[in-house]
Amino acid sequence: MRTVLLLSLCFFLLSANDRGHRQDEVAAIKSVLAQQVKCWNAADIDCFMEGYWNSEELVFIGSSGPQYGWQTTLDNYKKRYPDQASMGQLNFDIISVDLLGAEHAMVVGKWALKRTIGDVSGHFTLLWQKINGKWVIIKDHTS
Repeated sequence: MRTVLLLSLCFFLLSANDRGHRQDEVAAIKSVLAQQVKCWNAADIDCFMEGYWNSEELVFIGSSGPQYGWQTTLDNYKKRYPDQASMGQLNFDIISVDLLGAEHAMVVGKWALKRTIGDVSGHFTLLWQKINGKWVIIKDHTS
């Protein structure tokens, strides 16, 4: 009986520790997203891009299909949103954050831009990877 209690206690402590770790990782990802919103709303696309993996392997999938590379993604954002009026005020509504292991996560959410030139909104699926201790978006499918 004593062995069963000891094993149960060990299992409980490991489970609690894992839940705490998972909550910390989800909070870290949400923090990156919150920083992106702050950067966007300050009309700072360069700052917004810090949430993305700075690699030619970054994939952004939008209405025109897949585009590859961090610089390409930055250039496309700057072309599509050249000023504060076109950028508006960004809001994310996070639907789910699913950890897919120790170094990967998937986020599903809604985005909305409130703009004087007309509001726009859509959905996104983001694949994240923890690289050098930092969560970054490695694949972005936004519609």
